[in-house]
Amino acid sequence: MGLLTEGGYPYAAGEGGEWCDRLVRGLPRHEFEVYALSRSARQEDGGWYALPGNVRRIRAAPLWGGPAPGGAARAHGAYGRRERQRFTAHFGDLAAALTTPGDQAYRFAEGLYGLAGLARDEGGLVAALRSELALRALETACRAPEAHPGAQGVRVADLLVVAGLLERALRPLSLDWYGAPDGDLGLAGVDLCHAASAGPAALPGLLARRFFGTPLLVTEYGVRLREHYLTEPTGLSVPVRTLLSAFHRLLAGETYARASLITPGDAQVRRWQERCGADRGRLRTVPPGVDASLYEAVGEVRPERRGEGPVLLLAGGPPEPWLWEATTVLTLTRPDVRLRVTGVPEGGPLPEGVTRVAACGPEDYADADVIVIASSGEGFPVPLAEAMFCGRATVVPDTATAREVVGGTGLVVPAHDPHALAEGCLTLLDDPARAERLGAAARARALELFTVEQNIATFGGIYLELLSAAPARQDVAAPRDAASLAAAGRPRGLAWSARPASPSWAGRR
Repeated sequence: MGLLTEGGYPYAAGEGGEWCDRLVRGLPRHEFEVYALSRSARQEDGGWYALPGNVRRIRAAPLWGGPAPGGAARAHGAYGRRERQRFTAHFGDLAAALTTPGDQAYRFAEGLYGLAGLARDEGGLVAALRSELALRALETACRAPEAHPGAQGVRVADLLVVAGLLERALRPLSLDWYGAPDGDLGLAGVDLCHAASAGPAALPGLLARRFFGTPLLVTEYGVRLREHYLTEPTGLSVPVRTLLSAFHRLLAGETYARASLITPGDAQVRRWQERCGADRGRLRTVPPGVDASLYEAVGEVRPERRGEGPVLLLAGGPPEPWLWEATTVLTLTRPDVRLRVTGVPEGGPLPEGVTRVAACGPEDYADADVIVIASSGEGFPVPLAEAMFCGRATVVPDTATAREVVGGTGLVVPAHDPHALAEGCLTLLDDPARAERLGAAARARALELFTVEQNIATFGGIYLELLSAAPARQDVAAPRDAASLAAAGRPRGLAWSARPASPSWAGRR
């Protein structure tokens, strides 16, 4: 299995590393090769996870900094006339797709795979992407009459920034991960590519699918496109932001279009993917796993009360202002309710009778009669799943993700409606028997759907499903023009082998 990551596993400081580590360890019968793109020097300096024995090797390359010394295989000036024409045509298609409004998926794909073919033939195109040829193609596309208004005011400084950022994002095209002259098959020898996002991490999977017909599985627990929108560097000009946003949007769309299967982690991620063109028939929600063993001891146990009032716990993040209003309404009706909250900054004002909880642990969930999931933020609501594992009744705001997770085992109230929230809490506090029934149902639902074991078993089944549907093929040899690649000095990503490499006849992994 080829596991493709960007800014994540195997780096200890990466995102989603814990999930990837659990997946690899939970499927010991599968051998994994990890193809990792790092985001910073700090991340690389943070070291790796302790790797299990079924990780056959790691291949890593940076998406940060300038081109590595000696990394560019052939400068664009070394291209012959035909190669320059190919680059100009393919990069021109890519640039036109970024600057022209409307559905440009076909043009983006033609430019992307055309550049990939050129990189494979010529040993990479790192220097070409930062060359005057690239700048001219970008400028021509931005000055075209049909170009997006946000791109038409581009300046030379903007073109240089865009060219540099595109070169970083497109570095996977120039790596030697697709077969090398020394007989290393790379992604040509894996049975399945599993990308941990639909961003640059998916690019090697797209090329493996293009070159070798390898199935591509894409898993997102956070939408990479949305992450780009939220974390885009400040200070960029309008033309730069326009072109970069178009690139990430089109790359996500191409990834969703070519993936054999897409596994979002929750309803909100699925909605983003559908809006970016993902086919509903190839979407299958796989919630991230939560370690249920941490909550086993308190799952169905209720603490004895000693004349004290019921406990209401607000978990999941800093309470929003409307939640404070809801608690005011609640305490006016039930003054005996003790309120505990998480996520409030130290030194922040707390209403009278409210206790701060640094972080919710099993004992905090166990001591609560009703739990309100305070945060309506993005992503899978882990505190909600934890409360369900503890067998506690919950009140949640009406968001797509929370509604999907809680099912019928909790009360769903309109978001940002303090009176509805207070009423929901009072309903459960005044009817402890109903709260216990809902808590028991919540625990059963969580054990069925949201455990680590369930997550791993689901992906194990998906792997077998995709492999069984893939056409049989023999081992793929190195590119036929290996001699020219060797002469060109094709750039190589860092390689690390967990064990001695198998002979070329040992079969696909």
